Amino acid sequence: MSAPVLITGAGGFVGGAVLERLLRAGLEVRALVRTPETAERVRRAGAQPVTGDILDGEGLAGAMRGCELVFHVAGLNKMCLPDPAPLMRNNVDGSVSVVRAAARAGVRRIVYTSSAATLDSEPPSGAPDDRPRDFLSEYERSKYEAERQVMALAPRLGVELVCLNPSSVQGPGRTTGTARWLIRYANGRLHWLIDAPVSLVDIADCAEAHLLAATRGEPLRPYVISGSTQRISEMVHTLGTVAGHTYPIRFLPPGPALAAASMVGAGFRVARRRAPVCREMLRTLAHGHAYDGAPAALELGFAYTPLDETLRRALAWYVENGHVRPSPVRP
Repeated sequence: MSAPVLITGAGGFVGGAVLERLLRAGLEVRALVRTPETAERVRRAGAQPVTGDILDGEGLAGAMRGCELVFHVAGLNKMCLPDPAPLMRNNVDGSVSVVRAAARAGVRRIVYTSSAATLDSEPPSGAPDDRPRDFLSEYERSKYEAERQVMALAPRLGVELVCLNPSSVQGPGRTTGTARWLIRYANGRLHWLIDAPVSLVDIADCAEAHLLAATRGEPLRPYVISGSTQRISEMVHTLGTVAGHTYPIRFLPPGPALAAASMVGAGFRVARRRAPVCREMLRTLAHGHAYDGAPAALELGFAYTPLDETLRRALAWYVENGHVRPSPVRP
C-alpha cells in the first residue's frame, strides 16, 4: 500500500495498539490528534500527527486527502456520565462526520471500530426490526445508533466500510472498564461482584484484526472480534491462578446490587459528577455477554490469544506500571 493511511483515536487504548500494528506493517500513517501531548507520542512512535477533530468535517477531509484508507477508532467509551450528550456527539456525530469527510477526500475504504455491544440491541428473532430497543447503557445506545447510521451512509457516498465489533478488549495498557475489577482483584481489594458470562479479546488480536480487515474485510459485514467467554467468577479465578494466589469474593444477586447502584448514581447525578458505579454499569455486568468471534478470525485469517496469556501479559503490565503491587492477590 503506497498511499498513506489515516487513523483517528490513536491516543486511546485500542487506537494506540492499532497505530503500532500499522507502523510495524510498514505503512505510512497519519494520526489525527487533538493535544500536543498526543501529537508528541504518535510522532515518537513514527507516525505523522495531524491536529484536528472528528467533528470538523473540512479539517478532517484535508487530513485525509491523498489517503485511500482510514481507520476510524476514535470514540467515547464511558458509563455513569451525568450527561450522556458527549456519547452521542462523539460516537454518532463524529462517526458520520468521518464518513462524509472520507467521501469528500476520495477515500476508498474505512475500517470502522464499532462494538459487540451493538449486538445486544438486536430485536428477538421474528420481531420487527423497528421495535424500540431496550439499551443496557447510553454507551450501547450511542454505538448502536452510530453503526446504524454509518452502515447506511457509506454505500450511498461510495465509500467501502468494514465494521469491526470487538468484545471487551483487555491486555497491557487497559485500566478502565472491566480492567478496573481485574486490578482490584489483583490487589486483594475486590470483595463483591455480580457473576455473569463475559467475552474478552486480547488487545493484540484486536489490532491484528484491524490490519487484516483493511484488505480482507467485506464491506457492510460486521466482524465480531472476541476471543474467549468465561463467567466472571471463572475469570477472576484464572487471574488469581496466573498471579499465583486466589481468594474468595462474594457474588451478589443482581437485584440488590442494581438497587444500591441506582442510589449511588442518583446522588452523583444531583451533584453533576460522574459516579464510580451506577445502575447502567451493573445492569450491563449482570446482563452478561457471550459473543462468537470464531467466524471473523477464520475469515480474516488470525488466531486468538488464550485468556490466561492475555491475563498474564496484563498483570505484568499492571505491576510494571504501578497499578498492582509486586506481590498481588492475597487471601
